[in-house]
Amino acid sequence: MTGASDGGQLPPVDAGPGTEPAPAPASGTEPAPAFGPVRPGLFGLEGRAAPGLYLVGWIATLLGGGILFVSFAATVSGASGWLFLAGIVFLGIGLVAAAGSQAIERGRQPELPYRGPSPVLTFLVVVCFTFVALIGVLAPLSALGLDARSPAATTVNLALTTLLYVGVIRLLVVGPGSLSWRDMGVVRPGSGDVRDLLVGAIFAIPVLVVTVALGLVLSRFLVPAPSVLPPASGPAGILANLLSAAVLAPIGEEIFFRGFATTAWARAYGARSAIVRGAIFFAFAHVVTLVDASFAEGASRALYSFLVLLPVSVVLGWVFLGRRSLYAAIGLHAAFNAVQVLVLGVATGMIR
Repeated sequence: MTGASDGGQLPPVDAGPGTEPAPAPASGTEPAPAFGPVRPGLFGLEGRAAPGLYLVGWIATLLGGGILFVSFAATVSGASGWLFLAGIVFLGIGLVAAAGSQAIERGRQPELPYRGPSPVLTFLVVVCFTFVALIGVLAPLSALGLDARSPAATTVNLALTTLLYVGVIRLLVVGPGSLSWRDMGVVRPGSGDVRDLLVGAIFAIPVLVVTVALGLVLSRFLVPAPSVLPPASGPAGILANLLSAAVLAPIGEEIFFRGFATTAWARAYGARSAIVRGAIFFAFAHVVTLVDASFAEGASRALYSFLVLLPVSVVLGWVFLGRRSLYAAIGLHAAFNAVQVLVLGVATGMIR
């Protein structure tokens, strides 16, 4: 304790030899508080590194969601489509702003092992702009005679989605410096990467056996989901489905779900948690768009697809982190899809 004779001030602390004592605070001033920066609340702007971006994120997201709700309730012919497009655009802008704001805020916290946007939030950005891209590209092509349910249309769809996966990651993850392409395993292929592609493809065989067995068991209780690929009416359709399932989907999805999402979660929570999170995320992303005439049948198909996809989802994450190779995951994914397309082609008589 200090006596009254020293005015209640602590003497300067001796920091050791060779250092000067810290000056006492001037009379009439208070020492600076020893607290760190105050974390802003969910709706607070004070203390944020990019308050304007955060505000735009909230406003555009709420506006887009409101317009989408109105589009589903619209009864005027033609109005619902334009309202849906406007709602998706505003929602996408809002989610981009929210993800960018999140990356900036986390970038100011060096103690975080991963300082980028949430993979789930980033995926929603891809979903929104995939809708916009499909409307902007497939609508004119459909007017020129392209069947929107054909294998060629699916190939265009997946090509656009792959470009969006890469573009959104570049904008929201690589741009702010949260992860580099090399961190995510996106590197120029070498001889070792070709070997990883083959190793991953070998893993596809036991995974397919487990998946088929699980599907047979689940089909006793749940409604199996139809193939996500459109039926092929000839060799050109088979080739288009192979390009979609064995090239475009594995590249785009593995860059996003393993390269980005699993890497981010592995840094934040560890490898085991990342594999589980990545598997659930990957399986859920593949069933979220399933629709049916009745809710009960749609829910049954979605649950069937989700459970059937879990084995390959888990192994994809395990192979990616175990071999530290995105190419191994791409090889597994490509072989897993290619075998199914070829077997379906033989079963329907398209391949002889």
